[in-house]
Amino acid sequence: MNSKWTILEQKMREVGIQTLIITDPKHVYYLTGFLSNPHERFLSAVFSIGKQPFLLVPELDEENARSAADTMAVVTHRDTDNPYEVLKNNLKCSVGTIGFEKDHMSVARFEQLQESLSFARYLDVGPWLRQLRNRKSKEEISKIRHAVALIEQVLLETLPHVKTGITENELVAEIEYLIRKVGAEGPAFDSMVLSGKKTALPHGVPGHQPIANGDLLMFDIGLYADGYASDITRTYGVGHLTEPLQQMYNTVLAANEAAIQAIKPGVSYASIDKAARDVIEEAGYGPYFIHRLGHGLGIDVHEFPSVHGENELLLEESNVFTVEPGIYVPGVGGVRIEDDVAVTATGVEVLTTLPKELTYL
Repeated sequence: MNSKWTILEQKMREVGIQTLIITDPKHVYYLTGFLSNPHERFLSAVFSIGKQPFLLVPELDEENARSAADTMAVVTHRDTDNPYEVLKNNLKCSVGTIGFEKDHMSVARFEQLQESLSFARYLDVGPWLRQLRNRKSKEEISKIRHAVALIEQVLLETLPHVKTGITENELVAEIEYLIRKVGAEGPAFDSMVLSGKKTALPHGVPGHQPIANGDLLMFDIGLYADGYASDITRTYGVGHLTEPLQQMYNTVLAANEAAIQAIKPGVSYASIDKAARDVIEEAGYGPYFIHRLGHGLGIDVHEFPSVHGENELLLEESNVFTVEPGIYVPGVGGVRIEDDVAVTATGVEVLTTLPKELTYL
């Protein structure tokens, strides 16, 4: 039994769960090594006290499941089967109290499970899994590091295409082509390229706006590789930026560096957020930093924990998260600089390697 399963079984015994039914494909991957998108079909990793765990997968995924999760039994269901009855027939034990991820359980699926299994009560195990995922293994950090390296390669290959007159959407198309070309599984989220005044929109939508001299140009991009995500942001100047825009950029850079310098085991996430926010507030831009400093990063691009000023959770070695301060002035423009970082025994490893000083394209 691997260490993750041991932790799960200990927790199951503590709270009285007899059967654990994991249905989020990313959690299935995290616990078993089998990564898939079952679409509308039923997928689950099933753990019962004192029993061998098994994967229940669509029949068309059987070969991949047996190859990836070679330490687990694999049970399949056909499109003509009722997968919930297949699940019931393979449990071969009293169901008792079951655990599942509430945030991944639709009402329809819950009702079908209840009809087939007739469980007495249920508990949400999503918080356990988020806590378990919060400390990454060396292998996981290596995969995130690789995902970061790939998205940096994509950005470096995109930058030579930047010229006045090219549109945001044309650059997005180039980025998403390159994401596939470098061997990634796909974008981690909708690639974002914003220029000019649109950079003041933290979650702006790329369009047909042509890029012009004097514009800020923001890239917020990421990808999945080996099931793990990267998420980076870099902001550039096209031609020459005005003095106020240069000041905005340098303030965000100083905030980014202040936050990174504050990272080490035992400090709170709130203190990291404060380190960046203090720099921005002291420069007079406080009202324009309108989001949290960052978020956890791993098999989800946004995962536990949230890095904000109210989070007093303490950093531990092997936590991985983003550091992404920003300033967004409506009608003027915005700057964000985002790094992916891993907490080490004594401080921090910055997984992103692209330069951060103001660069003109």
